[in-house]
Amino acid sequence: MVLGPHSLSLSPGVGYALAAAFVWGTYIFVLKRYFSDYPGTVLTVVVNAAAVAWYLPVAVPRVRAAGLPVASSFGAVEVGIVVGTVLTTAAAFLLFLRALDVGEVSYVAPINKVVPVFVLPIEVLVLSQRLTPLQVVGVVVATLAVYVANYRRGSLLDPLRKAATARPAQLALVSAVCYAVSDVGKRLALQELRIQPELWVPTVLLGVLVVVLPLAFREWTPVRGDLLKFAVAGAGVAVGEHVTSLAFQQAPASIASPIINTQAIVAVVLGGIVLRERAFATRLVAAGLAVCGVGLIAV
Repeated sequence: MVLGPHSLSLSPGVGYALAAAFVWGTYIFVLKRYFSDYPGTVLTVVVNAAAVAWYLPVAVPRVRAAGLPVASSFGAVEVGIVVGTVLTTAAAFLLFLRALDVGEVSYVAPINKVVPVFVLPIEVLVLSQRLTPLQVVGVVVATLAVYVANYRRGSLLDPLRKAATARPAQLALVSAVCYAVSDVGKRLALQELRIQPELWVPTVLLGVLVVVLPLAFREWTPVRGDLLKFAVAGAGVAVGEHVTSLAFQQAPASIASPIINTQAIVAVVLGGIVLRERAFATRLVAAGLAVCGVGLIAV
């Protein structure tokens, strides 16, 4: 499959992608600021449960019977796309939470949000997406953001060594790869398989919940005292997943993913200003490079 050219100014998915970037950027900051005491597995289960509780009453009446997928049209490949997307989404989020646990949000976020660097090669190999010279430049610039986020002083090779050996950077990069696979899977599910967002969002949220639940039981922490915070976070996730799904429904992953992942700039600014994290200026430059890089990828 060869995807036709897409213009940012014409793509209806761009507005949804920008909205998703702001929602998820704020959510990253909220996780670090208000939920750092909870294990990632417990956080995922409770927040997803709250998101489903918010989403279903609004979404179910909007499901179009004419657009429901026919069971006979779902073979092993189609089921594999759905299941694989759920699994990689769960893995990506848990790895990202772990990276936040051991690193600062303004350090982890720019590294984790170079997802488009991995999305493009996947689309090239799987969907025959063609890379323009400008997109290649974008990949280089976004990769440079990882370098800058790791740079302090001394040898020019030190940031590369740190990105390869520092635990937060490793977790953030592996998470980015999982997010890339997940983004391509979302695009396939919403465009090629034509699953309605109102069905896709609860499928992903419940699927991730089921995958993570056995792990959450092992390290369960009481959440009763913070139920209101979890409810608010769940509402944010419900909104974020919905606008993200609309973006991937109306644009290729190589367009939607770069825009959505500019959420890093939101997280970095909030982390630097509110939490007063160290090396804020350097990491802000890194986030800016990431934004520039993914912007070039999306052109």
